[in-house]
Amino acid sequence: MSAGVHTVVIVLNWNGRDDLLRCLGSLQPQLSAGVKVLVVDNGSSDGSVEAASDAFPGVEVLALERNLGYASGNNAGFRHAMQHCAPQYVVFLNNDTVVEPGSLDLLTATLDRDTRAGIVVPKIYFMDKPGRIWYAGGVVRLGIGLVRHVGIRQTDSGQYDARQATGYATGCCLAMRSCDFLRFGGFDERFGMYSEDVDLSLRVQHEGFFVVYEPSARVQHRVSASLGGGMHPQKLFRRSAAMLRLMAKHRAWSGFVCYPFVLLLQALGALPNVFARTTPES
Repeated sequence: MSAGVHTVVIVLNWNGRDDLLRCLGSLQPQLSAGVKVLVVDNGSSDGSVEAASDAFPGVEVLALERNLGYASGNNAGFRHAMQHCAPQYVVFLNNDTVVEPGSLDLLTATLDRDTRAGIVVPKIYFMDKPGRIWYAGGVVRLGIGLVRHVGIRQTDSGQYDARQATGYATGCCLAMRSCDFLRFGGFDERFGMYSEDVDLSLRVQHEGFFVVYEPSARVQHRVSASLGGGMHPQKLFRRSAAMLRLMAKHRAWSGFVCYPFVLLLQALGALPNVFARTTPES
């Protein structure tokens, strides 16, 4: 990775070779001398590193020895990028995504234009349901343990085409200035699997910046179910534990909130048309 790079796209991968190759293929036409991709591989055993290097020799791969998870893996990639080229912007991207043409430039242009924007997020669709929205902004009500996507599972008819501030950015795809990511301390690695994105969004907002939803930038997301579906007990436990940590960290207790109540909310979140996962489990 050379000097003169102003944007680095960090693609986190773990045993997702086919997803990764599809994602990199969508990014390839959007790359230039100033826009580079860094694949952070979380100790994959499926040949992801070799496949990505062979198919896309211009893409740098940081191969970690083991799976560090979402927060630690992305933080490691960011440190690597800063040591080698110190980009002005960083885009964190899930491997199970396809980025539509021009979207990278649209995300960073919003950051360049709006000094109050701390994070910029695109409109995100279900990959296997063309035109069906997965994320068009986020709502956070920590006092009752509620975090949900705006517009999830709705057919896109232009109802969410206004650029605006929103409650939180999904870790599926978000863009930041590198200096801001440093200032806010990156992703909190104490979150084991969920809510790192919400936590970062809240910290950014606490410092007077906005999370900006930029609908002209668009991403397709192959929503996965690595633990066997939304109602899997292990998944519900992890989501609930992350929500409790988030509420405690941000002192968001409102009246009597207990683990069974938060667990119920997370269970409801697995049902169609109610709530959405915060950080996808890819």
